[in-house]
Amino acid sequence: MTNLHTNSNLPVLIVGAGQAGATAAAELRKFGCGKQIILCGAETHAPYERPPLSKHVLADQERERDIFIHPASFYEDHGIDLRLGTTVVALNAKEKTAYFKDGSKTEYGSCLIATGGNARVLPELPQSTPGVHYVRTLQNARDLRAALESKTHILVIGGGFLGLEIASSARTSGHEVTLVEAAARLLPRALPAVLSEWLADRARAIGINLRLGVSINAVAVEADGVKLNLSSGTSITAALVIVAVGLHPEVELARNAGLRINHENGGISVGPDCSSSLAGIYAAGDCASQMNPFFGREVRLESWQNANVQAQCAAAAIAGAVQPKNVVPWFWTDQLGWNIQMYGEYDSTLEYVLRGEIPSALEPGKFMLLGGRAGVLRHAIAINAGGDLRQTHPLFERHASCNIAALADHTQPLRKLVAVALNACA
Repeated sequence: MTNLHTNSNLPVLIVGAGQAGATAAAELRKFGCGKQIILCGAETHAPYERPPLSKHVLADQERERDIFIHPASFYEDHGIDLRLGTTVVALNAKEKTAYFKDGSKTEYGSCLIATGGNARVLPELPQSTPGVHYVRTLQNARDLRAALESKTHILVIGGGFLGLEIASSARTSGHEVTLVEAAARLLPRALPAVLSEWLADRARAIGINLRLGVSINAVAVEADGVKLNLSSGTSITAALVIVAVGLHPEVELARNAGLRINHENGGISVGPDCSSSLAGIYAAGDCASQMNPFFGREVRLESWQNANVQAQCAAAAIAGAVQPKNVVPWFWTDQLGWNIQMYGEYDSTLEYVLRGEIPSALEPGKFMLLGGRAGVLRHAIAINAGGDLRQTHPLFERHASCNIAALADHTQPLRKLVAVALNACA
């Protein structure tokens, strides 16, 4: 009798219909995978991109049409069984069986977990609190957009990328905005102090009231809004509060199935091909933790690029195709009227040089900060200079040793300086 659990004709099950899940389904077809593909997600919306939720979608309902990863007909046209509003509650890795919330089950040949993450909730401000919003899903963004139509004083808790994007969007729409951040400066884990200070100046210049280095001591829901008592001894009352204090990976399904979880970052530990500790199960996106050759350690990256790259790796492994090459970690954000793009990651031990001139808070301009150690470029931040950032890509890709200070000479084309550096270390 045929063992169904080794039958190569069993479907590929993708749990999570977000950026990684939808991309993986498409990549499987590109790699020639002819098996049934089941793509299921708890949300009722077709797979969409999350970065616009805190920017364009908040400002304009019409922009929602631009966020969907594939056209509506894509899934049927490519034979992808898209099951929305569907939750997998358990996986039996030995039997290769998935159990759904509605009581049904399905066998699979390979399974990709792409469950992403959930907004980190402050215990004193649960999501059910009147006037309090978290932004993680399209419905969250719709609810906040509706609330912004009538509220004028907006309080944002969290000075990370998401919090700044929301604060920027709200201020651009004409709202009074106060942003509270417990750290002494903005984005202390992502940017050097000089850039944090410049962003803070920019935020204040466009009218955002920053409260840095203060934490919340007490919360009270009152008739005119939510009142926060702060560690500075002051209090703030706002009719609308947005909490943006990070994300925690959604790994309960994986943990209960027996997959190895990285105890430091909370992600599902996967290999170079995104395979987990149990045969036949893979993970990709915000929920996955992977050894990164550029960082030299296992990391869990929350980025649009990482979701796509890991989805490609997992699809290649499932389809038996050639693995894509490693890519330089890249991140971008639009906020406060500026486009910010980065390669690598911030480290307080890096030495930074400035290419160009940092403009005052309200002036236009572009510049870069280049951070390195022992002559190797480890971090590059481009402000309105994405084209220049791409020119540094070969230095990151080859871990090339170079004179980083020489790259700061803005009288010379950066492409020429990079070529000189590559030739010198060839």
